[in-house]
Amino acid sequence: MSVKNSTTGNAGNYPEGFCPEPGIPVKLSLLRWKLYQKAKQEPQFRFYTLRDRIFRRDTLETAYKIVRQNGGSAGIDGVTFQQIESSTKAQGIKVLLDSLGEELRVGSYRPLPVRRVFIPKADGSGKKRPLGIPCIRDRVAQMATLLIIEPIFEADFLNCSYGFRPGRSAHHAISEIRQNLDSGRREIYDADLSSYFDTIGHKHLMELLKKRITDRSVLKLIQMWLECPVVEIDDKGKKHISHPDRGTPQGGVISPLLANIYLHCFDLKFNMEKDSPLHIANARLVRYADDFVVMARYMGSRIIEWIEKELESNLKLTINRTKTKIVKMKNGEQFNFLGFNFRYVRDRFGRNSQYLNITPSDKAVKRIKGKLKEMTSRSYSAPLSLTVEKVNRITMGWKNYFDYGYPRKVFRNVNYYMLCRFQRYLRNRSQRRSKPLRDGESLYSGLKRYGLIYL
Repeated sequence: MSVKNSTTGNAGNYPEGFCPEPGIPVKLSLLRWKLYQKAKQEPQFRFYTLRDRIFRRDTLETAYKIVRQNGGSAGIDGVTFQQIESSTKAQGIKVLLDSLGEELRVGSYRPLPVRRVFIPKADGSGKKRPLGIPCIRDRVAQMATLLIIEPIFEADFLNCSYGFRPGRSAHHAISEIRQNLDSGRREIYDADLSSYFDTIGHKHLMELLKKRITDRSVLKLIQMWLECPVVEIDDKGKKHISHPDRGTPQGGVISPLLANIYLHCFDLKFNMEKDSPLHIANARLVRYADDFVVMARYMGSRIIEWIEKELESNLKLTINRTKTKIVKMKNGEQFNFLGFNFRYVRDRFGRNSQYLNITPSDKAVKRIKGKLKEMTSRSYSAPLSLTVEKVNRITMGWKNYFDYGYPRKVFRNVNYYMLCRFQRYLRNRSQRRSKPLRDGESLYSGLKRYGLIYL
């Protein structure tokens, strides 16, 4: 596909329907828009000249900017953002992008092994999940590739998919679930896929990519990232190197897009096949990456068998039977999705009706309390003002995400817990002759004076 790069930045010269993306140069944003339009208008078109768009200077500079904003630790080479920018900010970045751009241009680019670490699972179980950390140079290359191929596949993705997509969020998925419940679809297949990112089939994924991309150099890049060696260092400092034949490492910049491409097959069949739950039972699918629910008026065995056949037989994924369940909301049951709890409760004014109560889940509350406890523990010796500042960053991000439905009762509960933690925190400090509160000042007022923001 031929795309001109000489577009001016004047609003009067924009094509009809084009809107520049925030944080992305106009020329690059226009290129992404044209790729999207071409893919949308021609669903069978296969793109054959994409590599030169990836190593374009504005693409690489934007990729570095986004990766820098996302932060993250160093990869296997130990190089940090601070080291890249330490000499002189512009010069350090320039050297990186110059060398990376040349390697991508001549085809000599090779990724370094991925550093594997383990982080606690978000479900509060105490278990840990693997996280693959590419080096910064490889993260920039992945982001540059993402910027170019994302709009192509975005044109194919369906409305039932919400995770890691431009202009879509968890709140959009929650709203869709709410609408389905209001429409009477109150029996839910609440799915859980075991180690989804680690079980994605490379061969099948590459076949899906080839349906839209024929540029061999771009396909080779993605293949290299999929097959990249993984280095894990144990407690004794010994290196263990593995060569994965399945999966895409969580932590890779391009992994969420690849995960969406893989499950797009499931979305497509759910919406298009004549024997799918949508057509046989008017069911609905709501998916956020590998988390999804299927909602229907009645969850019969035919729907369940279809879902499990598609996921396990055709996509070779594994359904966690212990965590996957059928929820019948009309029987008073409830379920969690994306950290939110859904349940019907009696009208608080005594009327003979129920309303859908959407609140932060118990696990979500447990996680935020755990973070607050950690930041106000006996061993945490930062100044009160700095502690308040860090707590605010955590709680405000948590509030912005969970400020949906009816969270006020939970917010008050977290506020009370936060006050109790600060009370203990200040009691420990008072033993070191620290008296941050004024005479007669309440704990609530004193912390507010220090800048603490309550939920």
